[in-house]
Amino acid sequence: MKFGICTSITDASAASSAGWDYAEPMVKDLLDESLPPSALPTPAANVLVPAAMKITGPHANPDWLKAHMQRVTARAKQLGVEILVFGSGGARNVPDGFSRDEAKRQIASFLKMSAEIVAPANITLAVEHLNRGECNIINTVAEAVRVVRDIDHPNIRCLVDSYHLWLENEPLDHVTGALPYLAHVHVADKSGRVPPGESGSSDYRPLFDLLKKGGYDHRISVEATGYMPDMGPRVVQYLKSAWNN
Repeated sequence: MKFGICTSITDASAASSAGWDYAEPMVKDLLDESLPPSALPTPAANVLVPAAMKITGPHANPDWLKAHMQRVTARAKQLGVEILVFGSGGARNVPDGFSRDEAKRQIASFLKMSAEIVAPANITLAVEHLNRGECNIINTVAEAVRVVRDIDHPNIRCLVDSYHLWLENEPLDHVTGALPYLAHVHVADKSGRVPPGESGSSDYRPLFDLLKKGGYDHRISVEATGYMPDMGPRVVQYLKSAWNN
């Protein structure tokens, strides 16, 4: 299992020294060609669509979204990115008073269009569930799986995030149902969304046992607040211990 940290490309050198296998930057970092090459591999990137570029609602612009995805995909292929995380809560959040059914159709349309763009580059879009405090649509693993099933495209898969899973009090059975469609994993403690092990209140072993039993062998990224490079060695060791026990 490879363990990575969600961080900027400019911090990848410090992340490498701390013991991480890879860095997971935001898509905006990928698009910034003024940044130096990353000191770590960047097989995944998150925040696919900026909040200002709406996917749902009356101001959604499919042409802008298509152009954005074409640009992101070209750059991601150049940099060896294999997973683009579709969280993007600000972009997909359903505006007040707007039809949720229409918003669901808009999201499905965006993902179908994006799948056709990323497929030739062998890139996978991972649909991320976000807790209700951050977004008002696709809030659970089970909902993310339904989206993936409905679209039925090999380059559209889902992500499991421990923080959102625990905050929504979602049963682990939903993770079992996601395993056939799972492409990526994010982790952080429920308390304070701090790095794994830092709060002392989150046990990852049941989740990791499920992932192992399901044959998941890709990557696990820490997406947490308050992370500092000096935490790296102990967080990496904590994750390896939780995975192996």
